Amino acid sequence: MKAFIPVALVSALCSSVVLAHNEGDFFVRGGAAIVMPNESSDEYNGNELKIDDDTQLAATFTYMATDNIGVELLLATPFTHDVKLDGDKVAEVSQLPPSLMAQYYFGQANSDIRPYVGAGVNYTFFFDEEGKGVLSGTDVSVDDSMGWTVQAGVDAKFAENWFANASVWYMDIDTDVRTAVGTIHTEIDPVSVMLGVGYTF
Repeated sequence: MKAFIPVALVSALCSSVVLAHNEGDFFVRGGAAIVMPNESSDEYNGNELKIDDDTQLAATFTYMATDNIGVELLLATPFTHDVKLDGDKVAEVSQLPPSLMAQYYFGQANSDIRPYVGAGVNYTFFFDEEGKGVLSGTDVSVDDSMGWTVQAGVDAKFAENWFANASVWYMDIDTDVRTAVGTIHTEIDPVSVMLGVGYTF
């Protein structure tokens, strides 16, 4: 539930302003996004893999097909995660999680705020895998993943064409981590929270 606190705060603080997302509008959002894995994996020597959080810059690009229906593309700078086993760092991996969403915006086009929900698909690219600690110098690879994703967010205007945004994603990311000691199937399934600003064209 704490992941939804930023959405609630923006809604409460900005409820007195008017925001319009109209049919045909195109807008971009940008800000800081944190990816928080909810990992589970096959066990190795009685332990599961643990994956650290990371924060990077992210941006979304949205087109309003109607006053209430939008289509959004999520992009970001690469996230880099430490992978640990029994508290020891055994790998480092970078990933990009582009996602395409269909969204529903609640309220009228000139509502005070525009909360929204969305659902779509995510394709996660893994790269720059590197073994650390006991796996240092060995080959480590992580398979790319395709899965579903859902989101919730809220926009609130604070100046002409400008608005504040808070949003939360849940992504279904499953992969195989291939190492010198074997293949470990891993479900990453992160929650991602983004806080930023947007501009309407």
